Amino acid sequence: MPTPASDALAWAVVVAFGVGALLWARRGTDSSLAVSPRTARAALAGSWGLFALFWLQLAPHFWLAKRSFIEAGLSMLAVPLCLYAGYTFWNGRDSLVSLARAVAWMGLIYLPFETIPPVPVGSVTIPAPRAALIRVVTDQTMWIMNALGHHPELVTGDQGYLNTFKFVTPEGHIILFSLVLACTGLGSISIFAGLVAAVDAPFRRKLRGLAVVVPVIYALNLARTTFIGLVFGEQYMHWFADTVLFLFDGTDPYKVSFYLSDRVVSQSLAVFALVGLTYLLVRELPELLSMVEDALYLLTRNEYDLAAALDLPRGAAVADGGVDPGKD
Repeated sequence: MPTPASDALAWAVVVAFGVGALLWARRGTDSSLAVSPRTARAALAGSWGLFALFWLQLAPHFWLAKRSFIEAGLSMLAVPLCLYAGYTFWNGRDSLVSLARAVAWMGLIYLPFETIPPVPVGSVTIPAPRAALIRVVTDQTMWIMNALGHHPELVTGDQGYLNTFKFVTPEGHIILFSLVLACTGLGSISIFAGLVAAVDAPFRRKLRGLAVVVPVIYALNLARTTFIGLVFGEQYMHWFADTVLFLFDGTDPYKVSFYLSDRVVSQSLAVFALVGLTYLLVRELPELLSMVEDALYLLTRNEYDLAAALDLPRGAAVADGGVDPGKD
């Protein structure tokens, strides 16, 4: 679980990107709220450095607590990418402002579910947003499991939520599979919603883009929670136990199926799913191509003309004064 310090750092990143984007919008204007272009550029470049620190402190959590080499590896990869983004922006790649706005929107969508606690109102306590979302996903996952002929018992987990599936093996061993916020699909939804919110496009097309990706993400996530729950609970992937436990530094042989179904199969397939969803979204919102091209540039240091590759209008793919790869 993220710590209070981690949550505070996440909010600091969101505020830094948001303030930086506002300063950038006010740079060089004639109003009393105007700021110098250098100040606005420094604020956004520094925000990328703060974002690098955020990913750096998350990597040990993914590796040591979650035993997820994919998430830990991606977190470590994000550190130099964020630092390079700040360096590149400082040196004139203004199109990265769009990515900065997107990060701010992603955090504004995700962090309330992560950080807002239950709120007591008189004799009634309003549940935390995360509790409500986890309960919905848990109930729907249970419904799918039941429809497939599996009937685990639903019990209260460590967080005090009714979010844990209890399986009993033929030899009487109890297996508990709990759903947490990361199991709701909110992270992926926040990413795509943040990108859509940050792009300069007509509101109607933005809604159409969200209508394409959000239901697909939610449905795929329910398939994922059902798949992992049944494979883990019924021990369907108890393969190469010694090797798997060694790779994940585990000791419980009953977790072999969990490591393979979640850490290997599901997380690997999620990468392909996100790429496919990105393709669907840019067909509806070609303005997003500028941000995708910037991300590819940070990864490879090469310029790409995705508009030409996807047969989309070049003008729609260049926003915020960014570099047009076709004119370098």
